[in-house]
Amino acid sequence: MIQIKNLSKHYGKFPAVDDISFDVADGEILGFLGPNGAGKTTTMKVITGYYPPTAGKITVEGIDVEEDSLATRQLIGYLPESNPLYHDLTVYEYLDLIAELRQIPKEKRKERIGQMTEITSITDRLGQVIGQLSKGYRQRVGIAQAMLHDPKILILDEPTIGLDPNQIVEIRSMIKDIGQHKTVILSTHILPEVQATCDRVVVIHEGKLKADSTMEELQRRFSGQPVIDLEIHGEGAEDSEPFSRIHGIESVERLNDPEPNVVLLKLVVTADTDPRADIFRLCVEKNLTLLGMTREIRSLENIFQQLTKLDAAETELEEAAA
Repeated sequence: MIQIKNLSKHYGKFPAVDDISFDVADGEILGFLGPNGAGKTTTMKVITGYYPPTAGKITVEGIDVEEDSLATRQLIGYLPESNPLYHDLTVYEYLDLIAELRQIPKEKRKERIGQMTEITSITDRLGQVIGQLSKGYRQRVGIAQAMLHDPKILILDEPTIGLDPNQIVEIRSMIKDIGQHKTVILSTHILPEVQATCDRVVVIHEGKLKADSTMEELQRRFSGQPVIDLEIHGEGAEDSEPFSRIHGIESVERLNDPEPNVVLLKLVVTADTDPRADIFRLCVEKNLTLLGMTREIRSLENIFQQLTKLDAAETELEEAAA
C-alpha cells in the first residue's frame, strides 16, 4: 500500500527525518511511535504531499508522491495534530465545504456526509456550531472530514491529545472499527494508544528508525530474559539453592526481605521456558507457603525507554569518538 524508502527531510542543516524506510500493508493499523520532536509529524506531512522530501522516495499504491501528488492525496485522508476546523460554521456547513473542495458531486454530498457522521457518531451535532463542541466532538468532526472522500488510507496525527479518558476510549474504539475497512497510520507519542489500537509499530527517535515490528516481536526482541519474583514463607525458606536446580532457572538472587520471616527471591529464567509449575511443586515438597509468584513481562513503556536510552548512549559514543 505505502512504501517509504530512504526518506530524509532536512530543515536547513537539521535532519528532522534521517534515512528511514518502512512499508505499510493494505488493511493494517500501523502505530507510528516516538517522543515529541522525533520526526513523526514531518514524516506524515511528506507522505501526504504537504512537504517535499530532501531525499528518498514514497509511493502510495505504486504512485510516486512527488511525481503525482494529486493522485496520492486522493487516496489519503489526513487529520493533522492541529485539527483544521472553521469554528464559526456548523458541522454540516463545514463538511459540505470539505465535500465541495474534495470535488464530491453535489447530488452525493448529503448522503456521504450522513454516512461519515454516522460512523463518527456526530449525526445529532450536524446543526451545531463547531466552536461550541467539546474537544472530543471536534476530533470526531476532523476524522469525518478526513474520510469524506472515502480514501483507502487514513493518517491520524495525535488524534487523542487533549481528550479526557472517556473521549480517548471512544476515539480508540472508532479507530479500531475504521481499521477494519481502511489502512490506518496512527502517529502518537502515547504508548497505550499503540497497545490498544495497532497491529504493528514503527518507532522513530531523533529522526531515525529504531524499530519496526509487531507488538509481540518487539517484546520478544527487547524484553531480555524473563524474571520471576518469588515470595515464600516457612522453615528452610532461606535456602534458595534448590530453586537454582530447577530446569529453566539460570540464577537466583535473594532480595531484601519485605517483612519478618518472609523471603523474596528473584529468579532469572531462560527465554522460552516457564518453570512456575516446578517452582510450585518444590514449595509443596519443602512445606513452604507460597505467598506470591509474579512473572515480569516487559511493557511497551520499558521497551520504548530502552530504545531511546540506547540511542542516547550511541550518540554519546559517537561524540566521544569524534
